[in-house]
Amino acid sequence: MTEFIWNLFSFIVALGILVFVHEYGHYWVAKKNGVKVLKFAVGFGKPIYTWRSKSGTDFVIGLIPLGGYVRMLDERIDEVLPQDKSSAFNNKKVSQRIAVIAAGPMANFVFAIIVLFAMFMMGGKAVKPVVGLVDQSSIAADSGIVAGDVILSVNNQPTPSWESANYALIAQVGKPNFNLLVERGNAETNIIVNSNGWEIDDGQVLKGLGIQPYRPNPLLTIALIVDGSPAQIGGLLVSDKLLTINGISLKTWQQTTEIIAANADKKLNVEVERNGQKITLAITPKNRPTKDGFSQGYLGVAPDVEKWPKGYVFDVQYGIFPALQKSVEQTWSFISLSFQMVGKLITGDIGLNNLSGPISIAQGAGHSAESGLVNFLKFLALISINLGVVNLLPLPVLDGGHLMYYFIELIRGKPVSERVQEMGFRIGAFILMMIMGIAIINDFGRL
Repeated sequence: MTEFIWNLFSFIVALGILVFVHEYGHYWVAKKNGVKVLKFAVGFGKPIYTWRSKSGTDFVIGLIPLGGYVRMLDERIDEVLPQDKSSAFNNKKVSQRIAVIAAGPMANFVFAIIVLFAMFMMGGKAVKPVVGLVDQSSIAADSGIVAGDVILSVNNQPTPSWESANYALIAQVGKPNFNLLVERGNAETNIIVNSNGWEIDDGQVLKGLGIQPYRPNPLLTIALIVDGSPAQIGGLLVSDKLLTINGISLKTWQQTTEIIAANADKKLNVEVERNGQKITLAITPKNRPTKDGFSQGYLGVAPDVEKWPKGYVFDVQYGIFPALQKSVEQTWSFISLSFQMVGKLITGDIGLNNLSGPISIAQGAGHSAESGLVNFLKFLALISINLGVVNLLPLPVLDGGHLMYYFIELIRGKPVSERVQEMGFRIGAFILMMIMGIAIINDFGRL
């Protein structure tokens, strides 16, 4: 319950910021072009806060934080007094209307640059892209990738960290093959990866290739115990070292988790070493069923791990001008990658099961906020870019659909007919609702 509340709070904060930024872009450019703005709303439904500015604009915070809008004076909807005709949106030049509509997504992109700039200035940790395990029946194994390989570049794009490697690999989805430069021992090796049959499930890029990143081995020493868990109830303490379960000597953490998973709701005699003494505790793992409904024991502990080898985790921090350059480059890279992903969803190179909805976004917001300010800023930047890209898609209910109509008007010299626009809005709304429905179904499937 606590996790749900935290995720919901983080989601509201993140989405509220991003919606405000998007709508403020529309609002600011509309005011600069002399358009009268009637309402600036963040959220839908019953207003929980309203304030009217001196210019007559109502600023509203709605109860449902799933979007927002800027309501401008428009003769097609409002009764406009003669003295206000020049400030009606529909009476502005087509170039001005394009500027007002495009300003929302552009504001999201500018916001991403600012957030990434702050993130790069603050600095953070990065992990060297070292291959940990390779599934034997996989694309990676067939291509000659082995455990211990350090990924230096993907199709000549440098990959100093796992994050950069992931983004570079995502861009290769749908291609028949790509080049991978790896460091093996003290030599560099070029590998041509035959990526036919590469499937991305739930955004798991590396899993589809059959690669698991290197991670330090977990130890049998307890590092964390969940409040109210079977482990806490049974008397386990942080720093206890697990020795045996029901007389079975424990060698690895994986062996331990397998024994626990197979003994849901069964009392186990767990022998631990505590302060140099051996103690036996009676602990009963709770049943936490899998997605398929099979029983699975749950203890509620996390292990300590070995130390990272030297150089595997490193600090990343930039000065003012390098941070600004890096933030612009990264934003452009994310925008380009997002449009590529949309194209690959359309062509079928990426399945619709990779779409995420509000539940996944809420979980992402909660987890990123929990893991620190830098990660939350990175999350904000990514979602802001995605929000901008989605709004530029040529669906009539989105900013991109309006821009499509205005560019047609610019070329033809006259507006698209009301009948065609109305039909487009209906089709666009249907497509958008269908996409949202798939995304929400995916979200529930991941719970």
